[in-house]
Amino acid sequence: MSNQTKYDSFRQTYPEFVYERYTYDVQSDGLHIVFTFRIGSHVFTPTAFIPFRRFLSFDTPKSILDTLVFNIGMIELISYWKSFCPKRLTVECGMLAPEQTAFWKKIYFHGLGEFFYINGIEASMDDFMQIESAGGPQYIENASASLSETDRYIVPIGGGKDSVVTLELLGQTNNGTVLPLIMNPRGATENCIRAAGYSMEDVLVIHRTIHPHLLELNKEGCLNGHTPFSAMLAFYTLLAAELCGIPNIALSNESSANEATVAGTKVNHQYSKSKEFEDDFRNYTSHWVGTGFNYFSFLRPLTELQIAMLFSRQPKYFNVFRSCNAGSKQDIWCCKCAKCLFAFIILSPFLPPRQVEAIFGKNLLDDPDLESYFIELTGKGDTKPFECVGTIDEVNAALGMALNRWYKDSRPLLLKHFEPSATNLSLISLNSDHNLPPSLINILKKHVQAAATD
Repeated sequence: MSNQTKYDSFRQTYPEFVYERYTYDVQSDGLHIVFTFRIGSHVFTPTAFIPFRRFLSFDTPKSILDTLVFNIGMIELISYWKSFCPKRLTVECGMLAPEQTAFWKKIYFHGLGEFFYINGIEASMDDFMQIESAGGPQYIENASASLSETDRYIVPIGGGKDSVVTLELLGQTNNGTVLPLIMNPRGATENCIRAAGYSMEDVLVIHRTIHPHLLELNKEGCLNGHTPFSAMLAFYTLLAAELCGIPNIALSNESSANEATVAGTKVNHQYSKSKEFEDDFRNYTSHWVGTGFNYFSFLRPLTELQIAMLFSRQPKYFNVFRSCNAGSKQDIWCCKCAKCLFAFIILSPFLPPRQVEAIFGKNLLDDPDLESYFIELTGKGDTKPFECVGTIDEVNAALGMALNRWYKDSRPLLLKHFEPSATNLSLISLNSDHNLPPSLINILKKHVQAAATD
């Protein structure tokens, strides 16, 4: 049975997805949250838990917590909806204005762009889902009035080079105080935090679970695929901001996240890291959640090439950072995926080959098994890899710089017959399409200029 046939059949058998309720409870150890979703006889109850920290306050008014937790449930549900892709989403625990409904349909549709593409499913924004709501109002005007303008920043840490750069640059400012946030701590995230000089007690931690029944359905052949993780994280950071009283949420999404994974389409593995999503999210938050939040990407003005340049000046993280999804549970570089190859390539212009090889365990440009990913990354394939990787121009620029600097006499295997396309990316100029105030732009300019002229 094709996935398109499954999609059509499931939608007939399971016509409705119900967001029944959300519950939360402040206990002695922290904030416990449970969501309840239903598709026919299938019930899902995913959970989240924010453990107590000295800098958190759980005295937030119920009306504000209701708004924040309800919206987290709205993004959590898409992971469960995709199992059967019901035609109708019924929200029983909240009321959505038409503008909110449009926002959620856009997130769901573009956030599932890769899911539809990989599964060969034909769907349109108009017909893939209808949203109906029947609960009480969820919009609380000025819900975050308790948040004041400060120079403090929440910085989500993923264990890769990007969030490390944000953590270091914002943490070095004279008047800025950084609060790291980690969702579901793992080896790389904890090790990066310790390398930065923090303990886990200094970190705002979110534990999030996937309901086991979803994993069972995946094994049984239900539809499965990529969902917009960064959009889910965005809504959790609003709750985190409210609990710690810090309005500024500094993400580490760069300008390359805007490039489509499939050329000529809107299919983008990194849609929920894109500037388009960031702008939509900021607008939605200010109108329907609260006016005190300031969600932005600190690295938006930069290319992946510039971020790698800045990261190359932070050797204390070389042995602990990880960007490999396949090896995340084992806290390793698998050295077999496109993400590993991209990370190797983007660091290559700035570190000697032996130093890059020491990070990954070998020279990935000498591995013939990675040739197909190399072709995709350099723009010679039908699509880019469905991973969080840089633009085709950035990859070609990085390889061209590495060839000129390190490989003039002898080239590794994947570069034997490679000629980079004519790409001239500035290491100094910044992208002007961002949501940063002048003070933060000045921080980036200072560090970029110092690194580029070193």
